[in-house]
Amino acid sequence: MPARSSFDYAIIRVVPRVEREEFINAGVILYCLTHRYLGAQVELDTHRLEALAPGTDPELILHHLASIPRVCAGGRAAGPVGQLPQKERFHWLVAPRSTMIQTGPVHSGLCEDPAQAIEHLMRRMVRSPCP
Repeated sequence: MPARSSFDYAIIRVVPRVEREEFINAGVILYCLTHRYLGAQVELDTHRLEALAPGTDPELILHHLASIPRVCAGGRAAGPVGQLPQKERFHWLVAPRSTMIQTGPVHSGLCEDPAQAIEHLMRRMVRSPCP
């Protein structure tokens, strides 16, 4: 059995009306130092968004959400933040914000494969359960 490594993660939230503090989970950011892994997956349930905040522009929100995996990947396409080391990019991404796209608190876990861990978190925390 491969050794398990610790990781940190945060849930990405869409908060259409910040003053109401209602949100929809829309993705996961995961950082695993041992595997040198920083990744994010995003999926916005536009039907839930419309139910929570009618008239909100899902395309604009999706555009902004798409920048999160780019920052995780790093490089020039991610702008100046993309030039930072992985750990600093993770901390920048999970820093508290008072905007429409926020992250929840940082949690920890153990995994053998960070890519499988992020997929598990997406199924458990972001995607709607199958009927």
